[in-house]
This record gives sequence, structure tokens and C-alpha cells, in this order.
Amino acid sequence: MLWDLASRKGAEKVLMLVAFTESIFFPVPQDLLLIPMGLAQRKKVFRLATICLIFSVLGGVTGYIIGLFFMELVGMAIIGFYGLMEQYEIIREWYDRYDAWAVAVAGVSPIPYKVCTLTAGAFRINLAVFIIASVLSRGARFYLIAALIYWQGDRAREFLEKRMDSFIVAAMILVIAGFVVLRFV
Repeated sequence: MLWDLASRKGAEKVLMLVAFTESIFFPVPQDLLLIPMGLAQRKKVFRLATICLIFSVLGGVTGYIIGLFFMELVGMAIIGFYGLMEQYEIIREWYDRYDAWAVAVAGVSPIPYKVCTLTAGAFRINLAVFIIASVLSRGARFYLIAALIYWQGDRAREFLEKRMDSFIVAAMILVIAGFVVLRFV
């Protein structure tokens, strides 16, 4: 099952790639890999959360740079792909009003972090503030998941094995809800 795939050689590299690209353009959150990988290797779950954090923030900085230097060429195509062109100016207002808090909310919520990274660069949010808010919010998200897996491992695994399809559907609904919130705010 998914647990067997999660413990295979190379799974960490896939986690790195997904965490990095999710921060720029990839629609599937790394949580969907972190959870089964953590449950398959409970002793390594905090290491896996650290991988998610490092590569998510590195991807976030890459997204920031794309937004800063290539927003018209690349960033707007990504924003357009997700149907968020109308929200572009709303996001600018959020940054003007809330600065680091807007980044922090995107880092832990279903609001797509990739939109945050691209627009933070485009709107020239202070890079240090962006990185600190990203590290704190993304870290909170991934380490909370890791802590739940570590302390509830077998119970969580049994629960998810019975309900994995429902869990994946729920996670995807949260991702879609994040896009909807951005679209209609």
C-alpha cells in the first residue's frame, strides 16, 4: 500500500522535489507525502518534517525571485493557470495591510503558498520578513503533523489505513478551498 511506497529508497528525494515545487507551481501539498512517509518511518518523522520545511522555504524563495524578476513572464502564467488574476490586487492589499501575517497565514492554511511566494516577490515584500514568516508558519505546519504522527503513530496509521481515500479527498478539498477563498475574496 502507500506505506510501502513511502518507505522505499528515493522517497525522500521525491518529498524534497514535491516540497520545493509546491511552493512555486505544483498543486499537490507535500503533506500528502509527509503523512504516509512519517507513519511508515515514525523514528524519522521529524527529519521528514525538516526536509519539508527546508525545501518548501527554498522553493518559496525561488518563487519570490520569480515574482521579483519574472512576474510578467512566468509568475502571471502560474497565477493565471490557477484562475487567480482578479485576486492579484487583493493580495497586494493584504501585503500592504498585514505584511508578514499574510505570508504566515498562507504558510499554514489551505491558501496556496505558491501564490504567496510569487506575489511576495512581485510586490517586493522584505525578503528577510518573507523568509522568517515562511520558516515559522511552514515549520509550525510540518512539525505539528510530525508531532501527531510521532505520538499517535499506530493509532493514526490504523485510522488512515481505513480512511486513506477519504483523507486524500479531504486534503484535496482543502487545497481547492484555498483557491476558492483567494478567488472570491
